[in-house]
Amino acid sequence: MIRGFKEFIAQGNVIDLAVAVVIGAAFGAVVTAIVDALINPLIGALLGGADLSQALVLEIPTVAGGTAALSFGAIIDALIKFLAIALVVYLVFVYPMNKWRERAAKRSVPADEPAPAPSEAELLTEIRDLLARRQ
Repeated sequence: MIRGFKEFIAQGNVIDLAVAVVIGAAFGAVVTAIVDALINPLIGALLGGADLSQALVLEIPTVAGGTAALSFGAIIDALIKFLAIALVVYLVFVYPMNKWRERAAKRSVPADEPAPAPSEAELLTEIRDLLARRQ
């Protein structure tokens, strides 16, 4: 069992996945900082809050007599972060990889396709002709 685990860990896919998670976390942190420090305050200022997470807050009464806050700005904030991270991942990883694959496909020489196998009737005709030549 230990040997199987070592083989699993040593596979390239696991290492690639680990690197992707670390890089993704780093990009996520950078994008989150940009959204929190730049985009949210700008949108929040336009919508009347200190930042987007404090804007568009709707307070509703509760059964216990208090109020609960529905923060639509926080939801919009999370959507902006998601879209920004998705855009960065697409532009940095997906788009270049797709272009690289297209170029690699154009450079690769297509192998000659093997001739289709003859049908049963063609094989029987060939055998008949060979037997006819022997006699």
